[in-house]
Amino acid sequence: MQAVPTRGDRDGDHNLALEARLTPGIQARDVGYFPAGRSMLRRVHGERVVGLHYGQRTALLGALDPLLYEGTQRHTRDKARPWARLRRTGRIMETVFFGTRAEADRELARVGRMHEHVRGAIDVPVGNHPAGTTYSAYDPALAFRTLGSVADSAQAIYEAFVAALTATERETLWRDYLLLGELFGLARDDAPASYAEFRGVWDAWLEGDPLHLTDDARESALQTAFDQPLPHGVSALQRRINYLVVAGTISERVRDIYDLPWGPTQRAAFGALVRGARTARHVAPRVLRRGQNAIVFDLVARTEQQRLERSERTWRMA
Repeated sequence: MQAVPTRGDRDGDHNLALEARLTPGIQARDVGYFPAGRSMLRRVHGERVVGLHYGQRTALLGALDPLLYEGTQRHTRDKARPWARLRRTGRIMETVFFGTRAEADRELARVGRMHEHVRGAIDVPVGNHPAGTTYSAYDPALAFRTLGSVADSAQAIYEAFVAALTATERETLWRDYLLLGELFGLARDDAPASYAEFRGVWDAWLEGDPLHLTDDARESALQTAFDQPLPHGVSALQRRINYLVVAGTISERVRDIYDLPWGPTQRAAFGALVRGARTARHVAPRVLRRGQNAIVFDLVARTEQQRLERSERTWRMA
């Protein structure tokens, strides 16, 4: 898949494309599923503000589908160390986004083997789903809900803190997400073919359908979104920024469902954060603005482990 030329910040992502034009045979290189300089998905997820926060926002949206949450929760093995699991998820996604095809394929094969076991039936009614409703990691509706949560979250954060996307850029980005869905087993026919169709279906679900949030799903989503374990020196500031980024980019309805405070103080702080982030982009070094985030994922998981070793309070999934 190849994106059309776009405006905006590429910050070095054009290097590989330039090399391809100048070096014979470079096209034979493994440049990954989302090549630098050509992929809108890579451009969007390469922004640190997106890479560090889209997963938290995704958790809030995904938990609103009770069948999706039940399927995930029931098949999570190490519930005493949920952040270690989320670190693995973050690393897998960044490998698929930024790695070679060979690297991505190894991770996708590993995920596929795990997903083969993610199937079952719920014991009690949840939302509109009666007891006995079956679920599977390869259920197209649930797979689309996962993909949509990622796509909506990354786009919303990028457009708030980096730059608005044109209609063409949004369409190109959605085509990249369709490829991402395919890599994880979602057939193209089971997802909207265009960005406009996706936006219509997605907004209808978030704003129109009867959403259902179980108590366990609420707790899990709020912990994931706002309570990452970090060293005390950075924890308070990080939580404040994370709350503003995530709560500021979700809809009023979703904030109400989770009962997230969003009054004049929060709105003013969010506006100041957006202005500051956009201004800082003109002077901040590229390494602070763009790149992968494994070091942060590792820090969170390591802090979780240290708290467990010291018998300190840390989140455990129900």
